[in-house]
Amino acid sequence: MTSSFAFGQQEPKPYGVLPSQRQLKWHEMEMYCLIHFGANTYLDHEWGYGDEDPKLINPTQFNAKQIVGAAKAGGFKGVIIVAKHHDGLCLWPTKTTSHNISQSNWKGGKGDIMKEYEIACNALGMKLGVYCSPWDRNNPYYGKLEYLQIYRAQLKELYSNYGPLFASWHDGANGGSGYYGGARESRSIDRTTYYDWDSTWAITRRMQPGAYIFGDVGPDARWVGNEFGHAGETCWATYTPHAPDEGREPANGYVKSEEATEGTRNGKYWMPAECDVPLRPGWFYHASQNPQVKTPSELLDLYYESVGRGADLDLGLSPNKKGLLDEADIVSLKEFGNLVRKTFAVNLASGAKLKASNIRGNNVARFGPQFLLDNDRYSYWATDDNITKPELTLALTSKKTFNVIRLRENIKLGQRIDSVAVDAMLNGDWKEIARATSIGANRLIRLPYNIITNTVRLRITGSPVCIALSDFGLYREPLHLKAPLITRDKSGILRFQSVNKGLTIRYTLNGTDPVITSKLYTNAISLPDGGTVKARSFNNKNLAGDIATQVFGASKKGWRIIKTPEGTHADSVIDENENSNWNTLAAALPFPQEVAIDMGKPQLIKAFTYLPRQDHQVEGIIDEYSFYISDNGTNWKIAREGVFSNMEANPVQQLVILDKPVKARYFKFVARHTNHGDGVNVAELGIITK
Repeated sequence: MTSSFAFGQQEPKPYGVLPSQRQLKWHEMEMYCLIHFGANTYLDHEWGYGDEDPKLINPTQFNAKQIVGAAKAGGFKGVIIVAKHHDGLCLWPTKTTSHNISQSNWKGGKGDIMKEYEIACNALGMKLGVYCSPWDRNNPYYGKLEYLQIYRAQLKELYSNYGPLFASWHDGANGGSGYYGGARESRSIDRTTYYDWDSTWAITRRMQPGAYIFGDVGPDARWVGNEFGHAGETCWATYTPHAPDEGREPANGYVKSEEATEGTRNGKYWMPAECDVPLRPGWFYHASQNPQVKTPSELLDLYYESVGRGADLDLGLSPNKKGLLDEADIVSLKEFGNLVRKTFAVNLASGAKLKASNIRGNNVARFGPQFLLDNDRYSYWATDDNITKPELTLALTSKKTFNVIRLRENIKLGQRIDSVAVDAMLNGDWKEIARATSIGANRLIRLPYNIITNTVRLRITGSPVCIALSDFGLYREPLHLKAPLITRDKSGILRFQSVNKGLTIRYTLNGTDPVITSKLYTNAISLPDGGTVKARSFNNKNLAGDIATQVFGASKKGWRIIKTPEGTHADSVIDENENSNWNTLAAALPFPQEVAIDMGKPQLIKAFTYLPRQDHQVEGIIDEYSFYISDNGTNWKIAREGVFSNMEANPVQQLVILDKPVKARYFKFVARHTNHGDGVNVAELGIITK
């Protein structure tokens, strides 16, 4: 007799494609970190060209245990190390190329960053994974057959020397301009065939069978389609990837990534979403982004929008030039971890009396609702095959106050439930308090206010088959005050707004953290010359909230556009409104395209800023640029030119720092190239003077 009949009733038939044991372990991890460090750290870049000198790398205080320990304090279960980024510089002493850590001055060329992370993970009980970029802008053989053997040899070294690994991460960025051994040219590949992914990933399966493989097409976890850190409100673990061009096969870096945010109901593969997002605006360390570390509350929002939607959260950490995480990063991680732990420490539904409208075969011992409260992801309440919309009532042990609901399915039997609703007994009547879709491995419903009740009802409102629900929880997220909103208009007038009601706001204009004795915000403030602004909310018990930080450039009051194509709304780049854009996409103009600005008076410019469109569309986002300056608006001198990297996936404001400050009344921004669209779409341009 099989186990499924041991209690006199067969378990439900699995629905759709199912997760592997490897994927089940991945779901259980929920959170891990992706660590970027390399030549880019020292050059203030996001993507290297491939000609960077390894001697740049000298993290004199490198401490893998500090970095991994900070991730652990945040509740993360593992770290994935970027062993090689697109610049091709390997952070381990590889035999495949001389472009590696042994050519650096760090530890006299005897260091091995991967090994130090492995030792730290073993000491701290954390899991280790590797990222090895398929694209290599240094290697002279990239784009040729010889490179594939080099890339596979690099994977084999990593798999052999630093295991066991929980992850093998394969970026979709492939092909383009690069150093390529001195050729300094652009090379393209056929992304569907060049890497022969089936054979390449077979190496992973053979050498690291426990490692999940990440890519745009999985095969174990898919990219969610954005670097904002959130999955779709509806997010299916199943997915059918499609190529951008009809009739072609999808591949890593060649997929309709916008479809990955929600996935595919009844998709061809179990390929759940991974939400990758950096703790700072960029993936690599930039000192200019020190004020922009995500707050604990912002990280908690991302947790609900990723883990709370059945995905995993992959948070980017960026050690500085010394080889350490900055203190602000460590503090934010720790406080975020504390928030998560405090929220889910106690299931307020524990001990409740459960009454189900149906139990499979009336077999309470095998399929009863008591399994919803046993903290086991794979024991479950099931219904008869013909019962797809059951209800469950929970009589709590007393009146409870909660603001988070957690649901989980036994995904060993597939993702079955389409939708649910939750009611609470309030003032003698049932009141619907929540709805949700796509339950899967984990669904967190964050309520906008506290619910106080002693009776709760769960209604399954949509499911194609009988249910197999493994978890129901009620939790209370502790009080924490989100950072205030900071805005400034074109005239340089600064305003603060508290996210929560009934709070006071304290602020500073000198870059120091606000405390209870800092200046009280009562009226708008003039800040024409810019600077670092910090603000913090306090309640009537002096509980301090998260700190908001904004770095403002010079006010745009009196600025005017002096040169740009007609009808493209170029004045939008100086209106301090990120939702209005200079847009030439419909004008069918040749590149380069430019806009010139008269600032009304000479300014000492330390840096320029460029904010791409903020509507999650990619057309018109610029990747090659020039900034010019002028004293008279006629004769122009180049101030800085270069490239913006990874902008379509991570369209954050770019800070173009000059080698030395320059004085000018006019500046001109020239867009030389975009990856998508026949024009540009720019939200804001500005300057930094302080």
